[in-house]
Amino acid sequence: MTMKKITLLASALLLALSHSSKANNISILATAIIHQSHGEYLVNVKLEHRDTGWQHYADEWRIVDSQGNILGSRVLQHPHVNEQPFTRALSNVKLSNELDTVYIEAHDKVHGWTKNRLRIDLSKMKNGRLTSRSK
Repeated sequence: MTMKKITLLASALLLALSHSSKANNISILATAIIHQSHGEYLVNVKLEHRDTGWQHYADEWRIVDSQGNILGSRVLQHPHVNEQPFTRALSNVKLSNELDTVYIEAHDKVHGWTKNRLRIDLSKMKNGRLTSRSK
C-alpha cells in the first residue's frame, strides 16, 4: 500500500469517527422557563444534535432535580435532520418553591442520556421568567 493510500484511508477513518462522535453529542443550547399558574411552568428547551434519521436522533429531553427525580419529560416523536437546532416545549411542569436548582438532560436513540446537562439556577427567575444558555 502506498503512502498516499494510507493517508487517504486514515483521513477517511478520522472523518467517519468525527461524524459519529458529533452525532453522539446532544447540545442543550438554551432553556426558557415561564410561570403559568399555581406552581406550574412552561419549559422550552433548545437542542442541537446531528440526527441521521429514524435510527439515530435526539428522542427526549427531561427536567430533573438535584436528586435525579424527573419533574417533566418531553418525548421527541421524529428526527430533526433538516431542522437544527430546534426548540420544543413542555407545559404544566410542577416546580416547587423549595427547588433552587434543576437540570435539563437530553437523550438520543443510540447513545442514551448525555453527560452534558444544563444546570438551571431557579433563584435567578424574575417576574415568573428565566432564560439560561449553555456556556
